[in-house]
Amino acid sequence: MIVTLPPDLIAKFEKALSRAGTREIGGVLVGEHVADEEFRVVGLSVQRSGGTESCFVRHPKKHRRFIRSFFRRTGADYARFNYLGEWHSHPLYLPVPSTTDLAQMQLIVEDGSDAPLFAVLLIIRLDGGERIELGATAFTPGSAPTRVEIRIQPRPPDDPTLSGRPTLWPWTRSGWWRRNDINRRND
Repeated sequence: MIVTLPPDLIAKFEKALSRAGTREIGGVLVGEHVADEEFRVVGLSVQRSGGTESCFVRHPKKHRRFIRSFFRRTGADYARFNYLGEWHSHPLYLPVPSTTDLAQMQLIVEDGSDAPLFAVLLIIRLDGGERIELGATAFTPGSAPTRVEIRIQPRPPDDPTLSGRPTLWPWTRSGWWRRNDINRRND
Protein backbone atom coordinates (compact mmCIF):
# COMPACT_ATOMS: atom_id res chain seq x y z
CA MET A 1 0.00 0.00 0.00
CA ILE A 2 1.14 3.52 -0.82
CA VAL A 3 -0.06 6.61 1.03
CA THR A 4 0.87 10.10 -0.14
CA LEU A 5 1.01 13.19 2.06
CA PRO A 6 1.03 16.75 0.73
CA PRO A 7 3.60 19.25 2.03
CA ASP A 8 0.90 21.46 3.60
CA LEU A 9 -0.13 18.60 5.90
CA ILE A 10 3.52 17.95 6.79
CA ALA A 11 3.68 21.62 7.82
CA LYS A 12 0.51 21.16 9.89
CA PHE A 13 2.12 18.17 11.63
CA GLU A 14 5.31 20.15 12.29
CA LYS A 15 3.40 23.02 13.87
CA ALA A 16 1.23 20.75 16.04
CA LEU A 17 4.19 18.62 17.16
CA SER A 18 6.28 21.67 17.99
CA ARG A 19 3.48 23.08 20.15
CA ALA A 20 2.92 19.74 21.93
CA GLY A 21 6.54 19.33 22.98
CA THR A 22 7.00 15.95 24.67
CA ARG A 23 3.27 15.18 24.93
CA GLU A 24 1.74 12.74 22.47
CA ILE A 25 -1.00 14.18 20.27
CA GLY A 26 -2.99 12.65 17.45
CA GLY A 27 -6.13 12.52 15.40
CA VAL A 28 -7.93 11.09 12.41
CA LEU A 29 -6.75 10.84 8.80
CA VAL A 30 -9.15 11.18 5.88
CA GLY A 31 -8.17 10.28 2.38
CA GLU A 32 -8.87 9.75 -1.27
CA HIS A 33 -8.63 6.41 -3.06
CA VAL A 34 -6.56 7.30 -6.14
CA ALA A 35 -5.54 3.88 -7.50
CA ASP A 36 -5.40 0.23 -6.52
CA GLU A 37 -3.62 0.10 -3.14
CA GLU A 38 -2.86 3.84 -3.35
CA PHE A 39 -4.38 6.53 -1.17
CA ARG A 40 -3.81 10.23 -0.63
CA VAL A 41 -4.21 11.87 2.78
CA VAL A 42 -6.33 14.95 2.14
CA GLY A 43 -7.05 16.04 5.70
CA LEU A 44 -6.40 15.37 9.35
CA SER A 45 -7.78 16.37 12.69
CA VAL A 46 -5.57 17.35 15.62
CA GLN A 47 -6.44 16.49 19.20
CA ARG A 48 -4.10 18.23 21.61
CA SER A 49 -5.56 16.74 24.81
CA GLY A 50 -5.47 13.13 25.99
CA GLY A 51 -1.74 12.62 25.69
CA THR A 52 1.20 12.15 28.00
CA GLU A 53 4.87 11.57 27.20
CA SER A 54 4.20 7.91 26.45
CA CYS A 55 0.49 7.54 25.69
CA PHE A 56 -2.25 9.04 23.53
CA VAL A 57 -5.98 8.33 23.87
CA ARG A 58 -8.18 9.52 21.01
CA HIS A 59 -11.60 10.88 21.97
CA PRO A 60 -13.94 10.03 19.04
CA LYS A 61 -16.46 12.77 19.83
CA LYS A 62 -13.79 15.41 19.22
CA HIS A 63 -13.37 14.23 15.62
CA ARG A 64 -16.98 13.76 14.49
CA ARG A 65 -17.42 17.38 13.36
CA PHE A 66 -14.20 17.16 11.34
CA ILE A 67 -15.36 13.96 9.61
CA ARG A 68 -18.86 15.30 8.91
CA SER A 69 -17.42 18.49 7.44
CA PHE A 70 -15.08 16.43 5.25
CA PHE A 71 -17.99 14.38 3.90
CA ARG A 72 -19.97 17.54 3.11
CA ARG A 73 -17.00 18.98 1.20
CA THR A 74 -16.58 15.79 -0.81
CA GLY A 75 -20.26 15.32 -1.63
CA ALA A 76 -20.51 12.23 0.59
CA ASP A 77 -18.71 10.20 -2.08
CA TYR A 78 -17.77 7.47 0.39
CA ALA A 79 -16.28 5.21 -2.27
CA ARG A 80 -13.71 7.85 -3.20
CA PHE A 81 -13.24 9.88 -0.01
CA ASN A 82 -13.38 8.40 3.47
CA TYR A 83 -11.78 7.66 6.80
CA LEU A 84 -8.25 6.44 6.17
CA GLY A 85 -7.06 5.83 9.70
CA GLU A 86 -5.41 7.37 12.72
CA TRP A 87 -2.26 9.26 13.50
CA HIS A 88 -0.42 10.11 16.66
CA SER A 89 2.99 11.25 17.75
CA HIS A 90 5.81 9.46 19.52
CA PRO A 91 7.84 12.51 20.58
CA LEU A 92 10.31 10.49 22.66
CA TYR A 93 10.30 7.19 20.77
CA LEU A 94 10.83 5.89 17.25
CA PRO A 95 7.81 6.23 14.93
CA VAL A 96 6.85 2.54 15.13
CA PRO A 97 3.67 1.12 16.67
CA SER A 98 3.78 -0.01 20.28
CA THR A 99 2.02 -3.22 21.30
CA THR A 100 -0.86 -1.04 22.53
CA ASP A 101 -1.01 0.74 19.15
CA LEU A 102 -1.09 -2.60 17.32
CA ALA A 103 -3.90 -3.96 19.51
CA GLN A 104 -6.03 -0.80 19.30
CA MET A 105 -5.76 -0.53 15.52
CA GLN A 106 -6.63 -4.20 15.08
CA LEU A 107 -9.75 -3.58 17.20
CA ILE A 108 -10.77 -0.75 14.87
CA VAL A 109 -10.74 -3.01 11.79
CA GLU A 110 -12.44 -5.89 13.59
CA ASP A 111 -15.31 -3.85 15.10
CA GLY A 112 -18.13 -5.80 13.44
CA SER A 113 -20.29 -4.30 10.71
CA ASP A 114 -19.08 -0.77 11.47
CA ALA A 115 -15.45 -1.64 10.85
CA PRO A 116 -13.58 -0.26 7.85
CA LEU A 117 -12.00 -2.75 5.46
CA PHE A 118 -8.63 -1.39 6.55
CA ALA A 119 -7.08 1.42 8.57
CA VAL A 120 -3.69 3.10 8.44
CA LEU A 121 -1.78 4.15 11.53
CA LEU A 122 0.67 6.98 10.92
CA ILE A 123 3.14 7.61 13.72
CA ILE A 124 5.09 10.81 13.52
CA ARG A 125 7.66 12.78 15.48
CA LEU A 126 10.12 15.64 15.20
CA ASP A 127 13.75 14.60 15.34
CA GLY A 128 16.26 16.74 17.20
CA GLY A 129 16.62 19.05 14.19
CA GLU A 130 12.86 19.72 13.96
CA ARG A 131 12.53 17.46 10.90
CA ILE A 132 9.64 15.05 10.54
CA GLU A 133 10.19 11.33 11.00
CA LEU A 134 7.27 9.05 10.29
CA GLY A 135 6.21 5.47 9.84
CA ALA A 136 2.93 3.96 8.69
CA THR A 137 1.29 0.59 9.14
CA ALA A 138 -1.88 -0.84 7.55
CA PHE A 139 -4.33 -3.03 9.42
CA THR A 140 -6.94 -5.39 7.96
CA PRO A 141 -9.25 -7.86 9.70
CA GLY A 142 -7.65 -11.23 10.38
CA SER A 143 -4.26 -10.25 8.94
CA ALA A 144 -0.91 -9.21 10.32
CA PRO A 145 -0.13 -5.48 10.11
CA THR A 146 1.81 -4.46 7.00
CA ARG A 147 4.22 -1.63 6.31
CA VAL A 148 2.92 1.30 4.27
CA GLU A 149 5.09 3.22 1.85
CA ILE A 150 4.79 6.97 2.48
CA ARG A 151 5.43 9.49 -0.29
CA ILE A 152 5.44 13.26 0.01
CA GLN A 153 3.76 14.79 -3.06
CA PRO A 154 2.08 18.12 -3.76
CA ARG A 155 -1.68 18.20 -3.95
CA PRO A 156 -3.10 18.09 -7.47
CA PRO A 157 -3.98 21.59 -8.77
CA ASP A 158 -7.66 20.66 -8.97
CA ASP A 159 -7.83 19.06 -5.49
CA PRO A 160 -11.59 18.85 -4.82
CA THR A 161 -11.11 18.59 -1.06
CA LEU A 162 -9.93 22.21 -0.85
CA SER A 163 -12.71 23.88 -2.78
CA GLY A 164 -15.26 23.99 0.02
CA ARG A 165 -17.94 22.88 -2.45
CA PRO A 166 -19.48 19.43 -2.60
CA THR A 167 -17.79 17.32 -5.24
CA LEU A 168 -19.99 14.88 -7.10
CA TRP A 169 -18.57 12.42 -9.58
CA PRO A 170 -20.46 9.53 -11.16
CA TRP A 171 -17.38 7.45 -10.36
CA THR A 172 -17.14 4.85 -7.62
CA ARG A 173 -14.72 2.28 -6.36
CA SER A 174 -16.66 -0.44 -4.66
CA GLY A 175 -15.17 -2.43 -1.85
CA TRP A 176 -13.02 0.27 -0.26
CA TRP A 177 -15.32 0.98 2.69
CA ARG A 178 -17.87 -0.85 4.76
CA ARG A 179 -21.15 0.66 5.69
CA ASN A 180 -22.21 2.99 8.49
CA ASP A 181 -22.71 6.71 8.91
CA ILE A 182 -19.02 7.49 8.79
CA ASN A 183 -17.76 5.02 6.24
CA ARG A 184 -20.34 3.39 4.06
CA ARG A 185 -20.25 2.30 0.45
CA ASN A 186 -22.12 3.93 -2.39
CA ASP A 187 -23.62 1.01 -4.29
